[in-house]
Amino acid sequence: MLPVKNKFNLLSRKELYITVSFFGFFLGLLIFTYFTPNYFKTGDSKTVQINQGSNLSQVVDSLYVHSVIPNKFNMKVIAFLFGAERKIKAGRFIIPNGLSYIRLVDMLINNKLAEEIKATFPEGISQTEIGHICRQALNIDSARVIELSRDREFISSLGLNADNLEGYLLPETYYFYPGTTPEYLLRKLKLQMDKIFTSEVDSQISIMGMDRKKILIIASIVDGESNYVPEFKTIAGVYYNRLKAGMPLQADPTIQYLMGGKRKNRILFRDLAIDSKFNTYRYAGLPPAPINNPGRDAILAAIYPERNNYLYFVANGNGNHIFAKTFEEHEINVRHYKQWRKNQN
Repeated sequence: MLPVKNKFNLLSRKELYITVSFFGFFLGLLIFTYFTPNYFKTGDSKTVQINQGSNLSQVVDSLYVHSVIPNKFNMKVIAFLFGAERKIKAGRFIIPNGLSYIRLVDMLINNKLAEEIKATFPEGISQTEIGHICRQALNIDSARVIELSRDREFISSLGLNADNLEGYLLPETYYFYPGTTPEYLLRKLKLQMDKIFTSEVDSQISIMGMDRKKILIIASIVDGESNYVPEFKTIAGVYYNRLKAGMPLQADPTIQYLMGGKRKNRILFRDLAIDSKFNTYRYAGLPPAPINNPGRDAILAAIYPERNNYLYFVANGNGNHIFAKTFEEHEINVRHYKQWRKNQN
């Protein structure tokens, strides 16, 4: 009977070293390739959208385009081993900088989606204020928001012929994913504004002899005049009556706009002398552009104003206004308001 040889005796010492070295190198290469962090050059994270119905190749292509991974083949290999094609779900993912292929696949198949961030833009908000909210709530570069708002090429891409986006963005509560770009945000607010102008609304505007720009100008003034929504249509009616009578609008919000929002509740006589087409005390008709971004209620008030005979109104001290048909009535109301203010001191 022949003696049983140790299985390692089938290889010489040199051959054993070569074999162990080969598998060691191969194992090390695998560990290095799939467990080593992959870093992209800019930012702490990347936001990647995976659309419904995307296959593995499309997902990998998207990750590569966003510079999340340096090599598509390596990603496909590890994704195949994990059965990721059947497990990755649609959604938006925030991908931290420095994930290995292994950790990235684990993140995708466990559906660790990005959480949306709430941002509220109040009615009558200015472009500057929109920029502040973008920075504070969404960590979006406010300077870039303002820059794009004045970029004629970008404005034209939104289908607008305007010098500024002010007035064309609908202020509401929105939800955005982290990493949202200024371009996407402005486009979304503009598209929400467009939704107000249905075929029925456009027909009404045409009957009025108006256009969208003029409606938004009036709506911005209404929004600047009051925070009390039930009187929006009454105020709009006053401005239409003044336009019809050829009277100057004499709208305080247009002067406040010229003052950059300063002295919001106090306008001085010298302010009324500012030589600007936005000065509705000095120039009759509508100002050249909206003075803020009006909300839905103010826009609908401008489209469906109250039919009345009022030409004047003044604050009544209770958060809304009192209206008058004649200047004599208005003077009495003004005196009452001044007395009310005096009594507050």
